[in-house]
Amino acid sequence: SKSMVLVFLLGLLVLLLCGTSEAQSNQDCCLSYTKVRLPRWALKGYTEQLSSEVCDIPAIIFHTSSGLKACVNPKEGWVKKHLLFL
Repeated sequence: SKSMVLVFLLGLLVLLLCGTSEAQSNQDCCLSYTKVRLPRWALKGYTEQLSSEVCDIPAIIFHTSSGLKACVNPKEGWVKKHLLFL
């Protein structure tokens, strides 16, 4: 019974370690900004990327209704207007 507990604990530890490394490797960062101004009707949401976290530059990541993502400069005037729209 002690060996079953040990096997269970080791399996749990492996699952936890695999899940943590997968989450870190799936971190997507914007490395540059999209220059194209996106139409407001195509947007369904956004995510904010802070430069103080894992990524190097601050960005707004617009999510489009077609499932695409676009990294834009949060200091651009049109980006601020689109955020107010959302």
